Amino acid sequence: MPDIKTSDFDYVLPVGLIAQTPIEPRDQSRLMVLNQRGGTISHDRFANITDYLAAGDVLVFNDSRVIPARLNGIKEATGGRVEILLLRRRAPNIWEVLVKPGKRVKTGARVLIAGDSVDSSQVVAEVIDTGEDGVRVLSFTDETQLPALGKIALPPYIHSPLTNPERYQTVYARDPGSVAAPTAGLHFTPALLEKLTGKGVRCLFVTLHIGLDTFRPVKEDDPRQHNISREYGVLDSEVAGQLSQAKSEGRRIICVGTTAVRLVEAAAQASPARDIQPFAGWVDLFILPGYRFRMVDALITNFHLPRSTLLMLVSAFAGRDFVLNAYQEAIDQKYRFYSFGDAMLIF
Repeated sequence: MPDIKTSDFDYVLPVGLIAQTPIEPRDQSRLMVLNQRGGTISHDRFANITDYLAAGDVLVFNDSRVIPARLNGIKEATGGRVEILLLRRRAPNIWEVLVKPGKRVKTGARVLIAGDSVDSSQVVAEVIDTGEDGVRVLSFTDETQLPALGKIALPPYIHSPLTNPERYQTVYARDPGSVAAPTAGLHFTPALLEKLTGKGVRCLFVTLHIGLDTFRPVKEDDPRQHNISREYGVLDSEVAGQLSQAKSEGRRIICVGTTAVRLVEAAAQASPARDIQPFAGWVDLFILPGYRFRMVDALITNFHLPRSTLLMLVSAFAGRDFVLNAYQEAIDQKYRFYSFGDAMLIF
């Protein structure tokens, strides 16, 4: 692995280029196309992504659904207000969370959580453990009530309210469990998926529930010292068989988003044979420059935060200099960045 520093993945983004609202319709976002072999960068609309795909190509989507992870509560002992962000389910009624203000919520503290209406159900959460970076472990009296009590947690760089929460879900979102959306998939519409299928592109679905690292920057100077958060993923036997067949036949495997990349590559690493095997378990694969990709041939992704694990993964796939040059061109061309922003296709 080459000698790298976190600062190698820094860039300056004008605040005005951070997309605050989604484009309508979804597929009218801009698309930057990076051709690694030719070293070229071109510009298009996402609706035209079918022009870059061929019959036999395989698209891998993350079908995880964003849960209403932001909860408001009151400390039982003092009446002080507390905000809870669900991160990861450990066991029935047991969750890892971020708590704000965290320093005042210690082990043993109890938080009352209720909805906006007077007759809404109330859930009690007790802090049973504390972890690093402000993480707490809470035990809830009834987690089945949480979806009705919580709200979708938008990333901290989005300040405009979201009038339609479904706009922060992909159109194929199915399995609840993510704190944040797999944003590369937000550009797809049902009509675009149908057009791809009609062209002979195979669409496969895996699940990786997105957790803490979406909200946590890399603070260490050496990114290899960063402990990436584990996320739970599932890649079933049918998908494994189709990926293995595509690879053996020389057909392209194109991941929609960095989360799909991490799951597919983690499953490939866990497979003893050359063919990818079904996978269900925790994923803590941290992809940095120097990583050898076993399965992924192309990538659809959004523009990511500076010094983030996501930008490091994209740089591992396409080369840091090429990627950062593309980011600078995107800034010059006034692309929209981050979750509701524009997209890149890298092949």
